[in-house]
Amino acid sequence: MQDNSLTLLTDLYQITMAYGYWKTGMAERPAVFHLFYRKNPFGNPYTIACGLNPAIEWLSGLKFTADDVQYLGSLKGADGRALFEEAFLNYLQRLRFSCDLDAIPEGTVVFPNEPLVRVQGPLLQAQLIETALLNLLNFSTLIATKSARVVQAAGEDSVLEFGLRRAQGMDGGLSASRAAYIGGCTATSNVLAGKKFGIPVRGTHAHSWVMCFDSEPDAFSQYAAAMPNNCIFLVDTYNTLEGVRHAITVAQQLKANGHRLLGIRLDSGDLAALSIAARKLLDEAGLPEAAIVASDDLDEHRIAELKQQGAKINVWGVGTRLVTAYDQPALGGVYKLAAIQDEEGNWQHKIKLSEQPIKTSNPGIQDVVRVSDAAGRPLADAICSAGFDGESLEIMEEKSGESAHFDAKLGKSLLVPVFRKGDLVYDAPNIHEIRSHCLAQQALFREADWSTYRLGLERGVYALKQELISYMTIK
Repeated sequence: MQDNSLTLLTDLYQITMAYGYWKTGMAERPAVFHLFYRKNPFGNPYTIACGLNPAIEWLSGLKFTADDVQYLGSLKGADGRALFEEAFLNYLQRLRFSCDLDAIPEGTVVFPNEPLVRVQGPLLQAQLIETALLNLLNFSTLIATKSARVVQAAGEDSVLEFGLRRAQGMDGGLSASRAAYIGGCTATSNVLAGKKFGIPVRGTHAHSWVMCFDSEPDAFSQYAAAMPNNCIFLVDTYNTLEGVRHAITVAQQLKANGHRLLGIRLDSGDLAALSIAARKLLDEAGLPEAAIVASDDLDEHRIAELKQQGAKINVWGVGTRLVTAYDQPALGGVYKLAAIQDEEGNWQHKIKLSEQPIKTSNPGIQDVVRVSDAAGRPLADAICSAGFDGESLEIMEEKSGESAHFDAKLGKSLLVPVFRKGDLVYDAPNIHEIRSHCLAQQALFREADWSTYRLGLERGVYALKQELISYMTIK
């Protein structure tokens, strides 16, 4: 994270393939790759695209430094000789990113097999960026989707991301905080994420603060004296309901000094029963606006259960199970070659076959078209050929072979230009705009009828895929 160059954030086989393309004279041949995933995570009906802005930042700094090249020059093959010849290393040091890149904006609802990113440009470059793109988009997309699920379970309540101490390393913590905010969390405990991304930060004190004083009332009073404008007291260090009563006592002191108790936090025990009892005590003390914050290994499932039990919690601090995507540790996004030009400049469509139908890729230069009704309600997504301009959009569902017809005028491409010949042409929104877009997208799809929503290939792409499957199987 402290290195000025992150170009070597890649797998070795990307560079060995790059060397092979260079040796065979294929390095500059135009090619198209798509980045997509095969299955929605967490059993969710959709996924939230995330990670594009960090990918833009990485691509904008793509350059092999002298140190990078020196390191690559030190690598040895099985015979003890240099893995890469000097002329190739010199080529890398002169290399500048010159691809076209189109992508679905962050915060957008997406579905399996849809290209989140389309890269078109010199084969060597398009291949070389695979690992970093997957690293940057896979994790962020996973966490944004998990965050959306947690926020949906919380309803009108606020969700705070509290996961830094158990995140997967420093960068994992930063990436998770960013993605969780985009997915719908209202704030983070991660101060560096607040500084770097502009995310609101929240936090008060831990059990250790209470334990440092002779009594809990003294601990609360001393905290209120030090920070009267940030008082949410953690009340379960000793006896939870006694802790609530002590917080109420200090709340009266705060009120007398022109401040107020923002709330209490519950971190253990029967959160439903304790929150109900705490709410009663707070209300009777004239503190109806004091929030009840809960933590303790929460996720969307536990939040839903607590709500069903009548819990009086209105702020949820979600940590471990959010930032680690606890029940699904990876998205499984992939990056596949879909077309390459031959020596005459003609596009050759490519397909990757598999005995598992889910792993058979879609060929050709692709786009995603979303069809919505006159009120803006989404009805269908189609994977189309880039530049599709038909009047009628026929969407083929691969498993069933069923089709559905839509007016193409109701469709809109989801992919937008990001780079053109290596130049950034995308006016990237800030994180708050991305979050607003994400929440609007979730609202659009919240009422979707999944029994009628259509996902599939446009008829032309479907026919091309079947043709290539037949051809490659015979071949």
